Amino acid sequence: MRRREVKVLAAAVTAAWLAGCGMLVPRLPAEQSGIPATWPLPPVTGAGIELPPAGAAAGEPAAAAAVADIGWRDFFVDPKLEELIGLALAGNRDFRVVVLNVERARAQYRIQRADRVPTVTATGALARSGGEGLPVRDEASVTAGVAGFELDLFGRVRNLSEAQLQRYFAQDAARRAAQLSLVAEIASAYLTLGADRELHRVARDALVNRQEALDLTRKRHELGAVSALDVSQAQTAVETARTDAARFAGDVARDINALTLLVGAPIDPALLPERFDLHVSGLVELPAGLPSEVLLRRPDVQQAERLLRAANANIGAARAAFFPSISLTGGAGYSSDELSGIFNDGTRVWSFSPQVNLPIFTGGRNLASLRSAKVDRDIALAQYEQAIQSGFREVADALALTRTLAEQKAAQEALVAAATQADQLSRVRYESGRDSYLVLLDSQRTLYGAQQSLIATRLSEQANRVLLYRVLGGGWKEATR
Repeated sequence: MRRREVKVLAAAVTAAWLAGCGMLVPRLPAEQSGIPATWPLPPVTGAGIELPPAGAAAGEPAAAAAVADIGWRDFFVDPKLEELIGLALAGNRDFRVVVLNVERARAQYRIQRADRVPTVTATGALARSGGEGLPVRDEASVTAGVAGFELDLFGRVRNLSEAQLQRYFAQDAARRAAQLSLVAEIASAYLTLGADRELHRVARDALVNRQEALDLTRKRHELGAVSALDVSQAQTAVETARTDAARFAGDVARDINALTLLVGAPIDPALLPERFDLHVSGLVELPAGLPSEVLLRRPDVQQAERLLRAANANIGAARAAFFPSISLTGGAGYSSDELSGIFNDGTRVWSFSPQVNLPIFTGGRNLASLRSAKVDRDIALAQYEQAIQSGFREVADALALTRTLAEQKAAQEALVAAATQADQLSRVRYESGRDSYLVLLDSQRTLYGAQQSLIATRLSEQANRVLLYRVLGGGWKEATR
């Protein structure tokens, strides 16, 4: 046979082999999550992200950017919070474990990938034998060769390597998701601490005001202007405010402990918020035509997709187990009866032993492995679809709360303003003797409750903005490119 014909035949065999390898891996199934193409955006969301465009001068209008591309240092505008997030990413032990899991997955992929190339080893041996009445005999050898290298004719080794590669990518996506969650947890804990300190301040102010009212009531009681019941009611209001102040002080201490655990090290008190700040994050309205495809940028969705690809590659490896496999073992070297003459002429040796493994009867093991791989692929597909559906619900819930919380905050602010005016008028009327202390006490309770509700509403609004930033896939980049 001519050399050209041999080359053509080899090319045809190679093409047929590659086509066969590709047919063993099924086509990746399309997800059927059934989510709408767009978000159920309320008329005014007030929860988008606005950043200046690249190269824009100061004072120019900002342009909307993709949430997943917004770095957390650009999203959060509080320098104390930014520093705390940086410390947490460096010192949080749970996040450190996730990062190390990525390194382990990378090493496991390299181990699996090594099966695709032959392993060449060199061996040197010296054996001395003899016995009673027998001469002492030396045998030395030096060989280098390949042991048990599988010719990947049907892509089994390649598919196993591909599956491990996808698992490595999935672990890296899990790292990004963990970073995203950690950033959101730090921001939420920071906001909670600020809100609890604000509640503690309101409780202390209420305690001071009620203590002044108690002192005034006692003086009026001594003059016979009010009864002992008014004194008891004033004393009750003071002790209630004192109890709340102590409770909020305990909440502040717990919030600091939670932040310390998240950061992974003691925190400088100068980095902690003194009061609740309404300007922690940069958010404006979302664009009206924002598609739901942005969910595919979420790290947890990408992790589920990578696991689906890994499970699909395992099907190709399971199908390849039904076909013959060829393993090569061979070597070349030197062998001699004397160590000093091991590299002399006539001491060269070689061996070549290909081995063909043809599965004839395996007790149904290969078929069961294939069925298991298919079931694993279907499970991964369902989990991928579930990740998309869960992400869509999280974003839809955050968007739904955006408008309601804004309206609730406006109503609470109006309530606080009205309750403050009512409390001032009640105090004047009580001091002039026109109203009883019960009317003043009722106005104090209304104002105190309205102030607490306003702080809680502001906290919910800020926390919802951070949540929306997280569920849209933002937070795993440090800075915007």
